[in-house]
Amino acid sequence: MTLYRFARPLLFSLDAENAHQIALRAAGLAALFTPPVARSPVRAMGLEFANPVGLAAGLDKNAEHIDALAALGFGFIEVGTVTPRPQPGNPPPRLFRLPEREALINRLGFNNVGLGAFLENVRRSRYAGRGVLGINIGKNADTPPERAIDDYELGLKQAYPYASYVTINISSPNTAGLRNLQQADQLESLLARLTKLREPLADRHGRRVPLVVKVAPDLSGAEIQSMSDAVLRHGIDGVIATNTSVTRDGVAGLRHAGEAGGLSGAPIRRRATDVLRQFRAALGPHITLIGAGGIMNGDDAREKADAGAALVQLYTGLVYRGPELVAECASAFRAK
Repeated sequence: MTLYRFARPLLFSLDAENAHQIALRAAGLAALFTPPVARSPVRAMGLEFANPVGLAAGLDKNAEHIDALAALGFGFIEVGTVTPRPQPGNPPPRLFRLPEREALINRLGFNNVGLGAFLENVRRSRYAGRGVLGINIGKNADTPPERAIDDYELGLKQAYPYASYVTINISSPNTAGLRNLQQADQLESLLARLTKLREPLADRHGRRVPLVVKVAPDLSGAEIQSMSDAVLRHGIDGVIATNTSVTRDGVAGLRHAGEAGGLSGAPIRRRATDVLRQFRAALGPHITLIGAGGIMNGDDAREKADAGAALVQLYTGLVYRGPELVAECASAFRAK
C-alpha cells in the first residue's frame, strides 16, 4: 500500500477544502515516498518540459507549494488562478467530493492572495527559473465586464517576468460572466489586446513568453471553430482543453450533484477528450494542446495524447489516486 492509499481515508474523513490544504502542506513528505518519474523531455511552445505530465492550475492557487509539488515529479507546474487584487472567493462549503464517480464539484471562485503576494511566493521558490512554470491569470469577481480585459492586461504585465508561459483563464464557471469572454467578439478583443501587449514585454524582458487559453468542455462545435480561428489569427501558442463542466452528466442523483460549480474528474473525461480532438482538427498540427479533464490513470493520459495533446495536466485524479499517478501517466506517454 502506498503512503497516499493509507492517508486517503483520513483525508476523505475531513471537509474537502481542509483536506486539500493538508495535502498541499504534506506534499514535500509525500515526495519522499513517491516513485521517481523518468525524464522524457517534450519540446512544445519553444519550451523544454522534463516530461509531459503537469499539475493543473487550481491546486496551488497562491503559488505557496511550488517546490514541494515539483518534487513529486511533474514535468511542469501551473499555479493560480491569480487575480489582480486579493479576494476570498465564494463562501464555504465550496468543494465537494463525489467518490462514487471519482469526481469533484467546486465553486471556489478564484480565491487567492492577489498578484503582489502571489508573485512574492513565486520569487521565493527554487523551481521558478529552473523548471517550466505556468501562471494562470483571471479577473476579479467585482471587476465589471467592460473592464475585464484590464485585469488580464495587468496580470500579464506582472506575471510576464516570472512565467514560462501564461494561461488566460476564461472558462471557470465560478466567476459570474467569465465564460462570456469565450464568445467571438469578446475573445477577439481580449486576444488582440494581450498579444499586442506581449510585443513590448518581450522586448523589455528579452524573451517571448507563450500565451495559452484555457477553454470549457461545454462548447459547441461552432464555438470551438470560432475560438480556433481567433487562436490562429492572434498567434496564441496553446490551448488547455478543458476546464470543469457545468453539466451533471454521469453524476445526477448522487449526493452533492446538485451543488453549483464546476464538475471535474472521471465523468467529464469523454467530453473533455472530444473537445480536445475537435480543437486539434480545427487548429492543425502546430498549436500546442494540453489535455486536461478526467485523467484518472495512464490509459486516460494516453487517450489525450491520441486525441492530439502534446502535454497533459492532472488535478482531480491526484485527489483520488495520489502522487503515483504522475509516474503512471508519464509511462503511458512513453509507451504511446
